[in-house]
Parts: sequence; C-alpha cells; structure tokens
Amino acid sequence: MNSKILEKSQRIKVVLTDVDGVLTDGGMYYSAEGDFMKRFHVRDGMGVTLLRKKNISTIIVTKEKNQIIKQWAKNMKIKKLYDGVLDKGKILDEVCKSFKVKPQEIAYIGDDLNDVSLLSKVGFSAVPLDAIDQAKKISDYVCKKNSGNAAFRELVDLILFTQKDKS
Repeated sequence: MNSKILEKSQRIKVVLTDVDGVLTDGGMYYSAEGDFMKRFHVRDGMGVTLLRKKNISTIIVTKEKNQIIKQWAKNMKIKKLYDGVLDKGKILDEVCKSFKVKPQEIAYIGDDLNDVSLLSKVGFSAVPLDAIDQAKKISDYVCKKNSGNAAFRELVDLILFTQKDKS
C-alpha cells in the first residue's frame, strides 16, 4: 500500500457510496409484472455497521430513485440518502456543511461517468475493479473486488485499518 493512500484514508470522517455498480453488480432483475430487484452483498452492509461503530457516517449518492435503495438504506441505518442526483459533484458542499467536514475528510466510491466529478473532488476516491477506465484513472484506489462483490467493504477495511491507532 503506498503512503499517499494510507495518508488520505487516515483523514476520512464520512464515506459516500454509489449504489449500482458499487453496492450492486449493476444488474436489475425484472419480474413479468415489471417489478425489479437488486442484490446487495452482506459484507457491504457489515461495512456500514463497522464505520458507524467508529463514528464514520455512510452516505448514499445515486441517480436512482426507488424503494429498494430506500429500504436498504433504512435497514443499514445509512446516515443520509441523496437519490435522484444527476450531477453528483454538486452535492459535495452540502455534505461538507451538513456533516461539518472538509472535502479531504470525505471518501467516495463510484464506478461510472456520473461519478467522475465527485471522485475528482473528494479527499480519497475509490472504484471497484470493474469500474470504467475513466473513473479508474482519476481514483486514488482501485479495489481488488468487482462491484456487488464487497468492493465497498474492501474500502471500509482499508480506511479502518489506517485509522486503528486513532481510537
């Protein structure tokens, strides 16, 4: 692990995450009636719990706006859900004010074009292994895990490992 990544992850007080392509594999499962479902990895949910125990808030930032995400966020006790967000970079100021943090104290994990503006503005940026190349090129950390397969938890474990002596 390079020292720049360790230094950046030590400062983190808030973790932002995308949903589709990070917490899920990006697939949508449709029924004949038109209902759809998403698959979330249980280790990512545990990651949210581990962050909360260390007083690090988890915030969801997604362009989607649906009950599945709202229900998962409620079950996981997500601190804040920003849904229906088309330009994710524009929410940074609001997050900083609401949570009394600076951009360098925020981590974000995203995977696609609509995540690039926010990835480029936070203190520590990460992407799943199967993220698009443009997002990988500007991110501090590329996970070893693919989307929907505990990439979020990998980021959480890295942050908590670097902060273990701060408690």
